[in-house]
Amino acid sequence: MIDFKQFEGTTVLVTGAAGLIGCTLIKKMFDWNEQAETPISVIGMEFSEERAKAVLGEYVEKGLKLIIADVRDVKPENIGVDYIIHAASMTASKAFIETPVETVMISVDGTIKMLEFAKANAVKGFVYLSSMEVYGTPDTDEKINEEHPTNLNAMAVRSCYPESKRMCESLCASYASEYGVPAKVVRLTQTFGPGVAYNDGRVFAEFARCAIEGRNIVLNTKGETKRNYLYTEDAANALFTVLAKGVPGEAYNAANEETYCTIYEMACLVAKECAGGKIEVEVRERADAAKLGYAPTLHMNLDASKLRSLGWEPQVGFVDMYKNTIQAMSDSLK
Repeated sequence: MIDFKQFEGTTVLVTGAAGLIGCTLIKKMFDWNEQAETPISVIGMEFSEERAKAVLGEYVEKGLKLIIADVRDVKPENIGVDYIIHAASMTASKAFIETPVETVMISVDGTIKMLEFAKANAVKGFVYLSSMEVYGTPDTDEKINEEHPTNLNAMAVRSCYPESKRMCESLCASYASEYGVPAKVVRLTQTFGPGVAYNDGRVFAEFARCAIEGRNIVLNTKGETKRNYLYTEDAANALFTVLAKGVPGEAYNAANEETYCTIYEMACLVAKECAGGKIEVEVRERADAAKLGYAPTLHMNLDASKLRSLGWEPQVGFVDMYKNTIQAMSDSLK
């Protein structure tokens, strides 16, 4: 559990505020404010005003300040921000294939602008939300710590996403070294929980929809990719932990190590534990799977011990992650 006392009376800015992680971060701060002696001032930055109001409207009523802006256009002015969590990014795999240039520019240009903004505000902490994908495509079950090398193919179009994340990590380390910006990096595994949009295109959301709608889960590949997963609230706690206790210029893996499994195994878990065995898992391999933006088959067994050394521990297991997500997605239809 995070002690938010050190953030009381400060101003925290979250970019990508209406996204799954951004919204969870904002919710946790407002939950704390209900008992705080001196509340946290929260600013959310979001590109779409319509999306921001739809997702964050209840928090605007509670005092959330919204900045409607593209992170690439942010000016480095001092507005009294004390902490920044930079979570704005492209997240749709299909977009990595269809708009790779925009994927890179939003990451790199946006992160430069936010680091300059952090520098202008002399912030006490800055966290950049990176990805497990920076490690490329490991092919064994070995534990992957923060020093693990990558085998990314820079000439593969889909690499635009992880390569841009690597560049942003380097920018964080560079700003920490040259300008003293307390920038830290969290390499997040695939994360889900309440707040996932019903039409989200990622595999975990499709599995949840199948359970809700009583449809068989159909895999377009053999589902051999293995990775860890993480619940949204556990991810938010990880980001706040690194913001409070992390070392500037360093990276931290964030994953629930006990969830490590193949996509096929995850599909079977959903069919059995969340759909009561009323649906089945079908494998229908597609020759054009790569065009859909799928990452190559990999074994991403993240080692989160560095983050756990700061006092963080995941609290929600795999089955409950799915049950809570399915309940929230079902409720969104009412």
